[in-house]
Amino acid sequence: MNALKLLLVGLCWLSPIAAADAADPPTQKPNIIFILADDLGIGNVGCYGSDNYQTPHIDALASGGIRYTRAYTAPLCGPSRTLIMTGRYAFRTGATNQDRVGLLKTSDETMLPKLLKPAGYVSSAVGKWNQLPLQPSDWGFDDYLRFNGSGVYWNKKAKGEPYAVNGVDKTLRDKEYMPDLLHQHVTNFITQHRDDPFFVYYSMSSVHGELQPTPDSPPDSKNLMRDNIAYMDKLVGQLVAELERLKLREKTVIVFMGDNGTGKGQADEATIGGRRLSGQKGDMLEGGALVPLIVNWPNVTRAGTVATGVVDSTDFVPTFADLARVKLPKKNVLDGVSLATHWAGSTAEPREWVFIELARNWYVREPNWKLNQAGELYDMTCAPFAEPLIAADTKDAAAIAARQRLQAVLDELNPAGGILDDGDGTGRHANKDKKKSGSK
Repeated sequence: MNALKLLLVGLCWLSPIAAADAADPPTQKPNIIFILADDLGIGNVGCYGSDNYQTPHIDALASGGIRYTRAYTAPLCGPSRTLIMTGRYAFRTGATNQDRVGLLKTSDETMLPKLLKPAGYVSSAVGKWNQLPLQPSDWGFDDYLRFNGSGVYWNKKAKGEPYAVNGVDKTLRDKEYMPDLLHQHVTNFITQHRDDPFFVYYSMSSVHGELQPTPDSPPDSKNLMRDNIAYMDKLVGQLVAELERLKLREKTVIVFMGDNGTGKGQADEATIGGRRLSGQKGDMLEGGALVPLIVNWPNVTRAGTVATGVVDSTDFVPTFADLARVKLPKKNVLDGVSLATHWAGSTAEPREWVFIELARNWYVREPNWKLNQAGELYDMTCAPFAEPLIAADTKDAAAIAARQRLQAVLDELNPAGGILDDGDGTGRHANKDKKKSGSK
């Protein structure tokens, strides 16, 4: 058992403390590649201590950069992707469930590619886009390959699996493998734009179900999740190698992240140190919103940094704007905090708390405490494996102080005064009864 796993088998998950040498903030405008894995939780990634999965190429990004141990996003893909693209919490955008994400309007919200365009960035969206409305080009992307639905791998339809490239409808042919098509599109794009600053939103099909054998799976494979994670990791390694071949590696920041926690069907196997995480994709326990987040930028991010503070997925909008040296629009309230100087090692982690919302449930989270919309306070010192509820009448001074701090945050945010969810309560769907009655 390696040293990391020895740390993880105790009662609580003990993360190493990040060392931070002072460094100047980055001055050059980097290429940005944002890799978003689908339904990949921390228990599926080797450098987070996974018992059952090996990810050597992703681990190499972590060993050469920053690995966040408390990174959060919405527990389902559509709301999560809206946070990433807009930098705004769901009670502001209305993206409180999967169906409501599709109601976003370009007149109301601004997404990352449009923010980066004034700095000369050319952008591409590659992969999953089905919850977000319209086409990627409507939101400012210069180039795209998008498929419909989730978990697209091989063609299983008589008329072919549909996808689109820059407005042209195509079908996935027999013996074509969608993850390979996505990878090829990304590499073609960065090759074509090697002399431009570029932003690539690489939204992988891996590892969302329904899982299918990969091109590398043995004929009698008994573990398709392991096969798919291995193939995803291989594609990450190939992308890094391509950047090196094009002499772009030192000019490119790579961000690797999961869009939510591990899916229900795979969560029992996503153990760390022999222990299952509390919760999974789609719920408000730790395993729903806690995701792997790794940032690697050669000669900028300090190799081997383990960041133990809290961050959330609204932080990418201000961070990428800082890296591109563009001003953020003022028409909307932005909730993210820039991590740019932290990535360069010149400042400590900037956040004291994060906010997570799905349907009409929400919580605000510090490293050691969580307070939800019902006023329930949880001790998170043993997360991600346990999160015991604190008695409402506790006399513990630390718990009382935490409740006061977190309640003050919720009072200031006032999510109940924003756009309230009108779905079925799961975060997955609109209210079907309202749909039937014709009400909105």
